[in-house]
Amino acid sequence: MKFSEQIRTNLLAIISLCVALSALGYNTWRNESSETNRNIRQAGFEIIMHIGELQRIAYTSQFDKNNVKSDPRVALTEVLIINDLSRLMPESVRLKAIELNSAWEKNWQGLKIQNEISLADIDIALLNLRMEVLNNMSRLK
Repeated sequence: MKFSEQIRTNLLAIISLCVALSALGYNTWRNESSETNRNIRQAGFEIIMHIGELQRIAYTSQFDKNNVKSDPRVALTEVLIINDLSRLMPESVRLKAIELNSAWEKNWQGLKIQNEISLADIDIALLNLRMEVLNNMSRLK
């Protein structure tokens, strides 16, 4: 039997194999995309929550000196968590998290002495990060 006759005889099996391999490839790709989107979405929600907590600490540090929970040194853990979670997000979020880390390092001590510029710098970094996280999450499918 010639090669062309073998192909003609087994054409249905060959087509079925191609369809099965294509479906398997697509399914694998779709599962990976879905998992990536789930990771980004979950990390985004967590980052937003920690941004809120960090913002609360910054405001209470600036305006409510008697509040025990407003120590800006304690807030460093929030900054570190945000940085860790940003590694699960696209690079643009990671860069904004690095900017927040830098703003916090430069300005956290100014919160204790009611330096409004320090609060403004931290607030801008938090807002920029929040907007970047929300923009990335809105692009998910």
